[in-house]
Amino acid sequence: MAEFTLPKNSRVLKGKTHHAPAGVKNIRRFEIYRWDPETGENPRIDVYELDAEHCGAMVLDAIIKIKNEIDSTLTFRRSCREGVCGSCAMNIDGKNTLACTKSLDSLPDTVRIFPLPHAQVVKDLVPDLNHLFAQYASIKPWIETQTPPPADRERLQSRDDRAKLDGLYDCILCFCCSASCPSYWWNSERYLGPAVLLQAYRWLNDSRDENTGERLDELEDPFKLYRCHTIMNCTDTCPKSLNPAKAIAEIKKLLLQRQEG
Repeated sequence: MAEFTLPKNSRVLKGKTHHAPAGVKNIRRFEIYRWDPETGENPRIDVYELDAEHCGAMVLDAIIKIKNEIDSTLTFRRSCREGVCGSCAMNIDGKNTLACTKSLDSLPDTVRIFPLPHAQVVKDLVPDLNHLFAQYASIKPWIETQTPPPADRERLQSRDDRAKLDGLYDCILCFCCSASCPSYWWNSERYLGPAVLLQAYRWLNDSRDENTGERLDELEDPFKLYRCHTIMNCTDTCPKSLNPAKAIAEIKKLLLQRQEG
């Protein structure tokens, strides 16, 4: 199980157990991390028992059922329920993933659910992502150009150039990868991490962008880029089956080619 950033001088305690009603035969247990900063109490693990016969197929279905029917104080993020928005990223049974696409059938009868590791916790399963999004903004995730736009059409791409963005534009910024990266845990103030670097390569690889030199200048830094040690946790945990480690390697290759050229 990955480590988690807890409030100072705190430890995780055993919390409440919410038992299933009498007579329920097919029980699923959920051990869920709970912490409310307003109480000043230590974090705890609450246990919830659900009737698996009357629960949806995904982990998010179970969490919503718990909030709606058992404990309305449980706090988490969710939106699309389709694996598109990235809101419900959390650590489920020891691996960062999306609750809305994680099937209960793929998990044991007792499921442990924590917030994304090595992020400050806002409340319960909600991590503070402000720093990650600030790093994302720092790479200027938009097309930058030097030439004036065409007068009567958009800036076009060939189909081959558009295909180069496959596996890059698909990132939904759930940050499962960055939260699983030991290098990011140790150097998050300066290392951009796999999610942001994958996005950086997405713009470097866009044929419509005309600011490659400046983008590479910004990334050529001992910490922003080169703290990656190819541990591959990022690629292993990505719920969209993307390959941030490859994107990081491609950025390094671009910098090397520039030096040699």
